[in-house]
Amino acid sequence: MEKEEIIRALPKVEQHIHIIGSIRPETLLWLAENLEYDSPFTDLEEVERYFRYRNFDHFLEVYTTVNDHISDERQFERISYEMIEDEVKSNVWHVECIFSAWDMIRRGLDYGEILDAINRGLRKGLRDFGVSSSIRIDLVRNYGPEIGLEVLKAIEEKCENVVAIDLGGSESGFPASPYKEVYSRAKDLGLHRVVHAGEAAGPESIWQAIKIGAERIGHGVAAREDSRLIEYLRDKGIPIECCPTSNVRTGSVDSIKNHPIRDFYDRGLIMTVNTDDPSMFNTNMNHEYLELNKHLGFSISELYQISKNALNTSFMETKRQANLIKEFDREYQRLCTR
Repeated sequence: MEKEEIIRALPKVEQHIHIIGSIRPETLLWLAENLEYDSPFTDLEEVERYFRYRNFDHFLEVYTTVNDHISDERQFERISYEMIEDEVKSNVWHVECIFSAWDMIRRGLDYGEILDAINRGLRKGLRDFGVSSSIRIDLVRNYGPEIGLEVLKAIEEKCENVVAIDLGGSESGFPASPYKEVYSRAKDLGLHRVVHAGEAAGPESIWQAIKIGAERIGHGVAAREDSRLIEYLRDKGIPIECCPTSNVRTGSVDSIKNHPIRDFYDRGLIMTVNTDDPSMFNTNMNHEYLELNKHLGFSISELYQISKNALNTSFMETKRQANLIKEFDREYQRLCTR
């Protein structure tokens, strides 16, 4: 098999994909048809133009605009199913997808009905493609810890397939430290804890994430600026969910060649590769892996190790994880002997 063909065929796990950020452009136009106001998205060319970002804050503005196109809880079923359908094209076997609950609750949509719709889409994805999945809920740091506790109450009342919480949003002006109580409460509820950190702020943002109890760090680009932090992440085995194309598109790094993921790997950090918002960044898991091979010299065996990192540090059910570890290794050996 050719090298590119093997990379595409590698079994993969995605740990960091936002459901809203996976909306297909065609589906976004479908959502626009159901709005009671005029959408800025009138055709595919307009969607493409809109998905060009000046910086991270501009990306958040566009993300919010896309978010506001959800007008009915049931729409999440189609979006979630299509997300899984698209992941299959990159041979992804398990997906941990992210949903910002308060973004919808504050607009009058029902959290429970949304969760039901997401899970219907994910179950159809499991049935049709064999891809398992779980959900983590982004509290969105901009709303404040009081809202975070409200979201935890909603999760406590209805938590089917919810395995973790996250803290995304704007790092600038919204530090993680005030969420210590929220994260302690989440731990008591048996939820895993992730924090977006070091994407649009410095190393201190990552330190704060660690101090409130983050088990994994989303993005973590700024860790490159602090050798002591890299040593701590390595020694404590705290994984970084790297999103290379996303970081280039939002301006966190200026190019794939300058992304710290190569340095992270070489210095022994546990890191994974993810798409973040694949439709909004025009990427997929195969593209991410191929870019790492092309521009940063990751070999097939190194890419497979990255894939195994995602599997080994996933929040999936233990039995499913054990089975996938065996299946991953069998598939990799098969690919290497063809």
